[in-house]
Amino acid sequence: MSNERDLTQEEARADHARMLRFLGVNAAFGMVLGFSMAALMAWLDVAGLGSRIARSQTPVLAFILLCAPLSSTFAGALTASAIMMLPDRRRHRD
Repeated sequence: MSNERDLTQEEARADHARMLRFLGVNAAFGMVLGFSMAALMAWLDVAGLGSRIARSQTPVLAFILLCAPLSSTFAGALTASAIMMLPDRRRHRD
């Protein structure tokens, strides 16, 4: 017989809250990283991107259209990697 036991309802709720917090922090970091990459690309004028945004009739909208896909892609990538790194508390239990 193994020493494993099922989590109590309170332990499962706390474990779930920790997991969601971990994933949320990773998603937020991914969004910030994506926004930073977009801002850096515009600031360094990679492939003339910054000058095209500056000459646009609506530069704020053009910048948002650059930031939104990059932010969501980076957030998704970091969240997916966080899911792969999630520890299984039942496996590491004494």
